[in-house]
Amino acid sequence: MGSVVGAAVYSRGHKVTDISLDEGLEWSRKPEHFVWIGLHDPSADELQGLQRQFGLHELALEDALQRHTRAKLETFGDALFLVVYSPLRVDGDLRFVETQLFAGKGYVISARYGDSPSYAHVRQRCEARPLLLAHGEDFVLYALLSFVIESYHPLMDTYYAELEALEQNVLEHSLTQADVQLIHRLRRDLQRLRRHIGPLAEICQELQRLDFPFIDKHMRPYFRDVAIHVSRLLEDVGMQREMADHAIETGLLLEASRQSVTQRKFAAWAAILAFPTAVAGIYGMNFRFMPELEWQYGYFGVLGLLAAGCVGLYASFRHYGWL
Repeated sequence: MGSVVGAAVYSRGHKVTDISLDEGLEWSRKPEHFVWIGLHDPSADELQGLQRQFGLHELALEDALQRHTRAKLETFGDALFLVVYSPLRVDGDLRFVETQLFAGKGYVISARYGDSPSYAHVRQRCEARPLLLAHGEDFVLYALLSFVIESYHPLMDTYYAELEALEQNVLEHSLTQADVQLIHRLRRDLQRLRRHIGPLAEICQELQRLDFPFIDKHMRPYFRDVAIHVSRLLEDVGMQREMADHAIETGLLLEASRQSVTQRKFAAWAAILAFPTAVAGIYGMNFRFMPELEWQYGYFGVLGLLAAGCVGLYASFRHYGWL
């Protein structure tokens, strides 16, 4: 059984009274009145009861009883049905809380499923702005959509801070498996955010075009404002996906650079060691007639040659930055 977060009647921008769910139809039929009902995890029986009261389309109810994967807008005569999603991050795991909105002449019904922030804050903000609330159902619809969009901003700031810290860490340290896993998780979350934010832009554009009795033409700029915020969110998601891509590209380039430096050092030391190895190999071939073997200072001469050759190679590699 769900809970009723709020159920009240409004007229000319002011709250008239709180009501029970059974009283909604009577109040919604009064001129210049509308009913605003907010539900949390409603049951099928509660939704069916509201359908009988407000004449919700049977397809809208059937749609409401299903769980969706993307935000969407459906119109049924002079009423509409909206599905939107609010993001929620729990222990690093990104989740989305579904909210269903029914709107028509004389009523706005919101049904929230899950533990996203309550829309009671939206109600308080609307009641504090009676001049705008006087517009009626369309302003409430705008306020609910705006609240959903606002819920994305703190999460985007969190992802941005994590990506900045990750970029700095990649610049200072070698790319680890944990870094790669973190980048993959962030990219996956950003892709899911884009999937849920994208349809909101289409919904706001559609609301600007719809000719419904309860949508005043003077409210269309407000829906345009929501559409602008959605576009900015999409830009932020795209930018942060690029940051994640650049982080792993930078990490791979730095790792390749570090490996190249190590390989050059190995090659330089191998060349230095190759010189005495080659000289020792020549004198280890056990030929009988080698003039240097009869020379009194041959041993010291060869040692001097080895020392001079090794020092010369070392100095040369140091000069070119290989050591």
